[in-house]
Amino acid sequence: MVKIDLKGQVKEFESGITPAQVAKSIGMGLYKSACAARIDGKTCDLRTPITEDCALEILTFEIEDGKKAYWHTTSHILAQAVQRLYPGTKFAIGPSVDTGFYYDFDLLSPISMEDLPKLEDEMKKIIKEDIAIERFEFSPEEARQEMAGQEYKQELIDEHAGNGEKISFYRQGDFEDLCAGPHLMSTGVVKAVKLTAITGAYWRGDSAQKMLTRIYGVSFPKQSLLEEHLQKMEEAKKRDHNKLGRELELFTTCDLVGQGLPILLPKGARIVQLLQRFVEDEEQKRGWLLTKTPFMAKSDLYKLSGHWDHYLDGMFVLGDPEKDKEVFALRPMTCPFQYQAYLNKKRSYRDLPLRYDETSTLFRNEASGEMHGLIRVRQFTISEGHLMCRPDQLEDEFKSCLELTTFMLKTLGLYEDVSYRFSQWDPNNREKYIGTTEQWDEAQGVMKKILDHLEIPYSIGIDEAAFYGPKLDIQIKNVFGKEDTLITIQIDQMLAEKFGMEYTDKDGSQKNPYIIHRTSIGCYERTLALLIEKYAGAFPLWLAPVQVKLLPIADRHLDYLYEVKKALEDKGMRVEIDDRSEKIGYKIREAQLEKVPYMIVAGDKDIENNTISVRHRSEGDLGSMTLAAFVEKAVSEIDSKEIK
Repeated sequence: MVKIDLKGQVKEFESGITPAQVAKSIGMGLYKSACAARIDGKTCDLRTPITEDCALEILTFEIEDGKKAYWHTTSHILAQAVQRLYPGTKFAIGPSVDTGFYYDFDLLSPISMEDLPKLEDEMKKIIKEDIAIERFEFSPEEARQEMAGQEYKQELIDEHAGNGEKISFYRQGDFEDLCAGPHLMSTGVVKAVKLTAITGAYWRGDSAQKMLTRIYGVSFPKQSLLEEHLQKMEEAKKRDHNKLGRELELFTTCDLVGQGLPILLPKGARIVQLLQRFVEDEEQKRGWLLTKTPFMAKSDLYKLSGHWDHYLDGMFVLGDPEKDKEVFALRPMTCPFQYQAYLNKKRSYRDLPLRYDETSTLFRNEASGEMHGLIRVRQFTISEGHLMCRPDQLEDEFKSCLELTTFMLKTLGLYEDVSYRFSQWDPNNREKYIGTTEQWDEAQGVMKKILDHLEIPYSIGIDEAAFYGPKLDIQIKNVFGKEDTLITIQIDQMLAEKFGMEYTDKDGSQKNPYIIHRTSIGCYERTLALLIEKYAGAFPLWLAPVQVKLLPIADRHLDYLYEVKKALEDKGMRVEIDDRSEKIGYKIREAQLEKVPYMIVAGDKDIENNTISVRHRSEGDLGSMTLAAFVEKAVSEIDSKEIK
């Protein structure tokens, strides 16, 4: 017998019982909706035999890991449909992602969006057949025989073979695939499916490798949920920053410049400038000291920091390490540079905490398949900071960093959209990290204590830590549901020692400070993308690149509005005048499409009464008022950073 803790209620079952059988014993409703299980915190198959006492959670579609299993199973259904319709296809990978699933195929002949309905129909046949899904294991040698002729699978098998473990496979009828799982019990559990896109994708995201065909899709337990999702996706397309940002002339891209290197146009550059000034001023109020460090450094600096060994693939290297006496690299982060500022002179315990910040332009060699608009780019600017402190100051300083990010998120209107992830190391992936197990246990223990004390609601991300320490990642999703990290706060007790950073403590001994790596608003390009999508381009007044549009009814009203323009600009407002010979209705519609917060219309009556007629983009006609009254209203809205 085994004792199983079901959310606080302990029950006894026969040893070897599976989560699926446990779910059925609780009720058929739970059994039918079960997608996967979590045993002692580890996600697994519903088929997994339970042979020891444990805590068990049944994962349904509403739970993130259950949804992943659901979508991953659907990717295999897609692969089976491709196998049936396109014999000779070679299969790559088919994971679940934040917005559904995809599978990469090496097809004998190209297919297009017009072919997706046929594939969908075949998937529906496979679902209707309700094929049982089985899990089994092979030795690496057996796995290679099983996947004969599948070169991508052979490569994956070779990678796993070194672990000395058997390789797991899943079979559903005439289709099988090597896969870690978990998967649903049968294909019939999937109720509604839609293939959404088809693109090219390099194998392993490497442009030197072959271009494969990637098919995206999504699935749900109910048709109504699928229809609701598709409606949301249509709305998301309207808010997509990649589309809307170009239409509003905020940014552009150019093949001649290169992928992942966006060009901010005047309006987009103005928004970023406003954000940077706001951040730098706020950081200064909170005791941060501004630095300005080089964009590049010799490889020696990165070798000392560990980036050369642990991050080289993500760096742009200038020179040939095999031939050149000196090799430089563009900086992927600012930390080793700001450490040199700390090392500029000897430090005492009285000097700490020491807070350095910088508006840093960074360079990261992102894979071509990963880049997207402003969200993931190769050159970006970040509100970066590094804080050196004593152990007794660590919690208060971490809290102050978190308070700063919370203030920023609330001001921008993004606070309700974020979630928190405690990113930890993976002791089974030692090559990725520096330091000892004891150092990691200490750093993660300190961070857990702080997060729990501050009552931060976080999930845990294993193998998501920086190579030198754990971090709190503040996560956010774009309009399509793709999750990215917006802000990080990291605890580091290793790099200070590597760089020889010390301070003289009260007893005269030399000690290494703790370092907190943090951003306060994250990457400005990514933040701009999220703001475009959040507000559908209709930015709050304080951030709007053009705050007021002046619209004369006729040419004779231009002189009056030029006086208004000067008065508003004297108050620091960003103003444009539409002096085209167009009808006023057309001008208003154009200003609305440009998402300008306020429009001021002037005609004969306004000039006669020395007033202006004011419109707001969402509130409509606000009536006639004096210029002084409008200025007071607008300046108050700007100063308070009101969102409306």
